[in-house]
Amino acid sequence: MKLFYFLLSGLVIFTSNLVLANDHITVTDKGLVIRFEAAPDGTKVLRLEAVTSEIFRVSATSKSEFKETNSLMVKEDLSYEANWQHEIDADTLRMWTDKVTAHVNLKTAEILFKDPSGKIILKEKTGGGRRFDSASTEENSYSSFSQHFQKNEAEGIYGLGQHQAGLFNYRDRHVDLTQYNGVAVVPFMISTNQYGLLWDNNSITKFGDTRIPEPISKLTLQPGLEDDAKGLKAIYASDRSNPTKGLERLESTIAYTDLPSLKNLPEFDQHRGAVTWTGYITPEHVGIHTFKLIYSGYIKITMNNQVLMDTWRESWNPGFEEFDYDLSSTATAVKIEWIPESDQSFLDLSYLKPLEGKEEDLFGFASEAGEYLDYYFIYGEEMDDVISGYRTLTGKAKIMPKWVMGFWQSRERYKTQEELLETVRNFREKQIPLDNIVQDWSYWEEDAWGSHEFDKDRFPDPEAMIKEVHDLNARIMISVWPKFYEGIDNNRVMDEKGMLYRQNIVNQQKDWIGEGYVSTFYDAFNPAARSMFWDQLNKRLFSIGIDAWWLDATEPDIHSNASISQRKTLMDPTALGSSTAFFNAYSLVNAKGIYEGQRKAAPDQRVFILTRSAFAGIQRYSAATWSGDIASRFDEMERQIAGGLNFSLSGLPYWTTDIGGFFVEDKYDRPHPEGDALDEWRELNTRWTQFGAFTPLFRAHGQYPHREIYNIAPEEHPAYQSMLYYNKLRYRLMPYIYSITGAVYHEDNTIMRPLVMDFKDPKVRDIGNQYMFGPSIMVTPVTVYQANTKAVYLPKHAGWYDMYSGKFLEGEQTITAEAPYERMPLFIKAGAIIPFGSEIFHTAERMQDEILLFVYAGNDGEFCLYDDGHTDYAYENGQFDKILISYSEQDKTLKINERVGKKHQNRVDKIDFKVIVIDRDKPKPLDFDQIPDFSFSYTGEALSIKLNN
Repeated sequence: MKLFYFLLSGLVIFTSNLVLANDHITVTDKGLVIRFEAAPDGTKVLRLEAVTSEIFRVSATSKSEFKETNSLMVKEDLSYEANWQHEIDADTLRMWTDKVTAHVNLKTAEILFKDPSGKIILKEKTGGGRRFDSASTEENSYSSFSQHFQKNEAEGIYGLGQHQAGLFNYRDRHVDLTQYNGVAVVPFMISTNQYGLLWDNNSITKFGDTRIPEPISKLTLQPGLEDDAKGLKAIYASDRSNPTKGLERLESTIAYTDLPSLKNLPEFDQHRGAVTWTGYITPEHVGIHTFKLIYSGYIKITMNNQVLMDTWRESWNPGFEEFDYDLSSTATAVKIEWIPESDQSFLDLSYLKPLEGKEEDLFGFASEAGEYLDYYFIYGEEMDDVISGYRTLTGKAKIMPKWVMGFWQSRERYKTQEELLETVRNFREKQIPLDNIVQDWSYWEEDAWGSHEFDKDRFPDPEAMIKEVHDLNARIMISVWPKFYEGIDNNRVMDEKGMLYRQNIVNQQKDWIGEGYVSTFYDAFNPAARSMFWDQLNKRLFSIGIDAWWLDATEPDIHSNASISQRKTLMDPTALGSSTAFFNAYSLVNAKGIYEGQRKAAPDQRVFILTRSAFAGIQRYSAATWSGDIASRFDEMERQIAGGLNFSLSGLPYWTTDIGGFFVEDKYDRPHPEGDALDEWRELNTRWTQFGAFTPLFRAHGQYPHREIYNIAPEEHPAYQSMLYYNKLRYRLMPYIYSITGAVYHEDNTIMRPLVMDFKDPKVRDIGNQYMFGPSIMVTPVTVYQANTKAVYLPKHAGWYDMYSGKFLEGEQTITAEAPYERMPLFIKAGAIIPFGSEIFHTAERMQDEILLFVYAGNDGEFCLYDDGHTDYAYENGQFDKILISYSEQDKTLKINERVGKKHQNRVDKIDFKVIVIDRDKPKPLDFDQIPDFSFSYTGEALSIKLNN
């Protein structure tokens, strides 16, 4: 690496008003270290390094030196490859590559980044945007700190993992980055202003508006307009059919957030009762207030007779919501109605007042603990470039086994060996495509959680069960928790070696199984513990044929609904240090142990992991994430779309959700739904299946009622017919889907693509309920019960086609799309080339020897058809096929380029192509039996076909 130094140290030291220390600049092979005497934001040492031409690392500390640590999220073999230069001019230090210039203000220590044209991409807060404080941990070396940046005009901000409030664009929002069941934290954001930020910190972090939400007691609360009393009038009724009669009291705070806080509830029948709060709110500051809600049970919130929230969440797993309301100087009438449904339901209401002055123009990260402030700035002309930069830092996303891209059937849970096998047999007999059956938890004996052994009474021959699944051309995934009951052998061995978190054992805290058992989790931050955990799984499960791993409760959820302080205590200390400092990273190191263990045990078999929690870098361990234990409701389904899109924009390409939702309202529960509830249940599962077929992983799961298609509706019912249609369509699309899976690894691509990734249309920046599935298919899920139309925005483009009819539609308009019960609106962009395969019922049924190629005219386009060994790692060594297919609108010519790549075990010598051409004047339906316009065979040499003959 050649470096050019323009070091004017004498001039800088003696220039007036600078705050640099003596020997203030040190040049290293990676960048510069700058020392300050009195930077206004407390920075004493600032480090600026160039990783690549597009990526800069910024580190800062309020101490005299950096205490170096190994990053968990950044890959261990990261190489610094940038050619960079620097110079000092007056009070500014400039360090640049051919893509990015970083400017350091030597008075304030603030940094701004510019592109080659001189345009500001990102600027730290004017005057210095950092803050350092002592962290509240037993480790004195930790600090808490924050970094704030200036917002760019109208930029959209996305990523940050998966969150459940239904928000898409995080500009002007507060985002709590705390791991939780349903919340997957990835401290990486991406902007429409051509940059991303990876915040390298493992502790609980606040993003955006980093203020801590305040309890509603900070507002002026009155039970009545003429009442001098302070607070809202609360009625705790033990009979929800008569909610106005019950215990009355004034309450200024609604903060029943976790188990410790529930003791503040008065005595009333929570199973049958209801609580109502009424009164008036007057704010200290007039303007739009953001109300933050943690809730379970039914909640309805009304202000000035406007319903702002009306939803439900299972009692044992509270959800997160927020809403905005413009509070004026006059009192606002408020009514809050809560049906808790159990004695472990939760409700917390807090708020953020309007920002004022210059604070409105800022966003930032604020973390609880770390050795020093550390972030990576990533520049990219397109969002795909920024995500590629994220993976440069944190690791490539692996290609999943091809069977993973098929349909998975699961339920909570198959209680016996015969139940599981009968399900697979039914799918095969009924000719419903299936690739994976999932065995959820409690397959062990009741008192043997963590043994990883099947209960012999219910699963008498696990090896024979697995063999039959394989003989039926399916795979089996199994639920594995990092949890161990006190007294079992695996617990004892790990405990003797100091590999377990001890506090839950000391507390003798029992779980919810039977009469309850005492348990704890292993310390996944300990490399030896990870190795032992894998050895246990290998001995009991992998060695008998288990194909993949479902890693549950990886937040880690040692004791559900404990307070944050309790959760920290239960996982403290970790092998790396305080739980405060490493709170968010458990899922990453847990997945690391499984991935590394299996790759060593079976080097030629692709690892597949599904984990409930996630963290930056987990994609390099062949891990996907699902959205947790969500509710079976239409509004919950809608929230999943924005959650999945932001997860994808966090650089993690493999995401899934429980089709149908995990936990159901009473109207759907045992013995079975009836009447209107049955109709709604079937439609909910139909609409969710339509959506799920166009997510990276296609997976049905949930509690009772059973989620198999034939248990939801009879074969002649439109629900059954629609679910089967989309299942089969997914398999027809397998050449397309597996090709974009290959592009995830080879081109750092993204499967589930928010419209903002592909269209320079400002109208798409807030659209979080439509998206592209791969490069060509726009998906518009229907999330309203009994809806038969959907408002759809067609982005500015050369044009769009209705996928089913082939009808052409102009872009840059909102249409009312037909959405009958059986169909979800799907649109194809002009210029798309979509390869469909033959009808199959599992992914290994047929090689890629026949392709039906739909070409949508109206614009130039291309598609790279990909194939490889499907289940091995030979693709890492170049053993794969890439066939670039392109279409020229001007020439009306289709080109099939020469096949590139090394031969692999699934290569076919000849591919038969059948081409269907759709244009605005000749719409054609999505019919796989129609006579093709052109047919030809391809043997690997380049071909060119005129499509206007």
